[in-house]
Amino acid sequence: MDVYETIKNIRASCNNYMDPDLVATIIDENYYMGSNTIDEINGYGISDEDSFEEKFMKILKEENIFINCGMLAFIPLVNECDIFSFVDETIKITQEEYEKNAHENEVYFGILIEKDTSDYIIGTTDLCGCKVESGFKAIEKSDDGLYKKLAEIIEKKIIS
Repeated sequence: MDVYETIKNIRASCNNYMDPDLVATIIDENYYMGSNTIDEINGYGISDEDSFEEKFMKILKEENIFINCGMLAFIPLVNECDIFSFVDETIKITQEEYEKNAHENEVYFGILIEKDTSDYIIGTTDLCGCKVESGFKAIEKSDDGLYKKLAEIIEKKIIS
């Protein structure tokens, strides 16, 4: 994956569901959320002239970063999940998938890029990063249901 081009591609299409400047969040080693104000972070060798993508790449050398690709809203009565993204869909999921992945509130979905790599994990973060327990949660990889649908959406935005 070309991380630089992927973040640029996602930011170009994300303003229908969120602010492009808040598309990325630092995630620490224990998967707790850090800052989502990439454009305002100091350190990491960042200069005022750096683009968002250049800042992102400098931070990625030292931190895991989550890139938002949309929002999920789980509907308990019918075990469905509304996906709000550059592709909006509603999918039915099994009771088991619902129990593993459902949240009381909406959550962001996207990819956690591991520091200093182009390796990524599909998962979710809380909409409100201000809670102490806010963090990243990986979605268990499977060949059907929620994981498969999110992987399809995300793969459309990843630049090889």
